[in-house]
Amino acid sequence: MFLSVFDMFKVGIGPSSSHTMGPMVAAGRFLQMLRDSPFQFHGLRASLHGSLAFTGVGHATDRATILGLAGFAPATYDAVKADAALAAIRAEKMVTPPGLPPLAFDPATDLAFDYGPALPGHANGMILSATDAQGDVILQETFYSIGGGFVLTAAEQAAAGGAKTGGPAGVPYPFETAEEMLRMAAASGLTIAQMKRQNELKFRSAAELDAGIARIWQVMNACIQRGLETGGILPGGLKVRRRAPGIHAALLAERGLNLTPPHTINDWMSVYAMAVNEENAAGGQVVTAPTNGAAGVVPAVIRYWLDHVPGATAGRVGEFLLTAAAVGGLVKHNASISGAECGCQAEVGSASAMAAAGLAAVLGGTPEQVENAAEIALEHHLGMTCDPVKGLVQVPCIERNGLGAIKAVSAASLALRGDGIHLVSLDACIETMRQTGHDMHEKYKETSLGGLAVNVPNC
Repeated sequence: MFLSVFDMFKVGIGPSSSHTMGPMVAAGRFLQMLRDSPFQFHGLRASLHGSLAFTGVGHATDRATILGLAGFAPATYDAVKADAALAAIRAEKMVTPPGLPPLAFDPATDLAFDYGPALPGHANGMILSATDAQGDVILQETFYSIGGGFVLTAAEQAAAGGAKTGGPAGVPYPFETAEEMLRMAAASGLTIAQMKRQNELKFRSAAELDAGIARIWQVMNACIQRGLETGGILPGGLKVRRRAPGIHAALLAERGLNLTPPHTINDWMSVYAMAVNEENAAGGQVVTAPTNGAAGVVPAVIRYWLDHVPGATAGRVGEFLLTAAAVGGLVKHNASISGAECGCQAEVGSASAMAAAGLAAVLGGTPEQVENAAEIALEHHLGMTCDPVKGLVQVPCIERNGLGAIKAVSAASLALRGDGIHLVSLDACIETMRQTGHDMHEKYKETSLGGLAVNVPNC
């Protein structure tokens, strides 16, 4: 099994990797199918199902689908151009994707929200269709947005066998479980990050790998900075005020006063994470880590380490990210990183496990201690529901990332106090998360039909 660090950490846009990035990617794949087809097409249609329908407006799924059908992609997204294109599409009822003739598409009638039962392959389903001049469908594909910006067709999802996913084989350390990972580390004498690096080098040069990782951290850190500096009210109607700039200013003012209690360090971890997720909620540029809804945890822990831990150096951020990606790959392969599939335990819980592993690694932990750190962090997110108020990635998501970062740091610290021997394995914890997600009622899995979403006023 191989999932690249660039699969787990993808540059994209907010507010959701599964509900915004995924549909945009799916639309792009569908456009390529049209380009490769011998047929002549006249128009397009789209229908959103399951969680994509129930929380689609709050997650900008409709907007992402429309822009995806117009040729926009998450990695190269330009907000100004997107706004102009969206206005033109709504006025002209036409999309003009590159490499294809103009295609009829009226967002008001050709984009449907289906609130019936979810499609059989996944809670996040969408059907894209192309029609001829008579309006008859001549090409159609079902896509599933399975979390973290990953997209599969119905056939690909069926072939993948559900949760088990992976990329190209042939890597030197093809671990599919944490047990295999630790066994390979012991046999090779390598750290988790070193094994992950060797796997990555099968598909790209060292220079490409290092440049890509540097780009990931640059985007993450820039997102933190924008969030710390940008005030105002978040879009969507809840009138949630951005809090990160005010908290950050207060923390800076308190430095060196000798009146600040030790637990204030938790506020630094939280503010870094909240800064990212406020940017995400505003539709800004973020990095999936492993998802948009959980995008603040990993960068917050890295920033905490760099800014507050003696001896930290930016030259080891790659080690942190490679370790985190290895753990995230195990969770995705053996369970899920999708809130619509397993609740928020699969998003913030996975992110916290990844961050705990990365921090334990750069603090000198053994592979066993790194695995223990990831297990502690994930274990104490088990059962966490995904119940966004009004379908927006704001409440409780923004604060939840802050607490996920705090748990990650605590988990790493506890693991480093031990020798790596512990009762509950990371594999057992991941399997428990999968089973819990399977048993969790659908209303608690990113549908906004239960929990806080129905007990907090939506206006």
